[in-house]
Amino acid sequence: MVLKNIRHRLPPSPVLKQQQEHLYWRECQRTYRFQPIYRVTGSLMAIELLTAVFHPSAPGQRVSPESYFAALDATERMLIIREQLELLETWKAKFIEGGMVASVNIDGPTLQAVQHNPVVRQLIARCPWVRFELVEHQLLPQAGMVAQIPELGPLWLDDFGSGMANFSALSELKYDHIKLARELFILLRKSEEGRSLFNMLLALINRYCKGVIVEGVETLEEWHQVQNSFACAAQGYYFAHPMPFDQLETLPLKLA
Repeated sequence: MVLKNIRHRLPPSPVLKQQQEHLYWRECQRTYRFQPIYRVTGSLMAIELLTAVFHPSAPGQRVSPESYFAALDATERMLIIREQLELLETWKAKFIEGGMVASVNIDGPTLQAVQHNPVVRQLIARCPWVRFELVEHQLLPQAGMVAQIPELGPLWLDDFGSGMANFSALSELKYDHIKLARELFILLRKSEEGRSLFNMLLALINRYCKGVIVEGVETLEEWHQVQNSFACAAQGYYFAHPMPFDQLETLPLKLA
């Protein structure tokens, strides 16, 4: 009896723990929302598709999308990309009417897998207003490989300055737009020197792309700083928290 009780108190083996974690992530469910991106002039430029993830045992508690996607294999991630594109395609008229684009996060390996997935490539071809944001910068695809997928269109770089995306990433692929991470934006706002460096940094990044989008703008003061900088647009809670797609119909095309 003592031996049995001790066995029950033993922690699960590494293999069992890994199996439990894998089962947990596979049981998770996802929903989609969006967040608008506004040009410094106040006009609507784009929306970013966002994935909210939760486990059925706690539907009101969100779990990390990054951890969720990291737990999926390439085939599962590709199915999600297809699901996202099919959702965005149902809003095609709104994107064309509003003259805006939709950004979708994608990691390097999944982007490479698109090369061999004709169904997803056809979906991308039907959605020329979609922009893919590369988010996994340790495993960037080669420029030559990207050139073999003309349906991709212009690429965006996500979270510049987050520690994963830096200047080495800028020279590996040509990006249409580059997003500046909120962490870096807030760090540079803390001092007068930092605010001066912010403008210099944006001017430098602009050499590598058509425009810089500042992420995580949450206050009017931050918005005014972006408007008076070399950025072309901004995204953050100041404009809107993540919204369900049925609100896309009423999304303002111009800030008041």
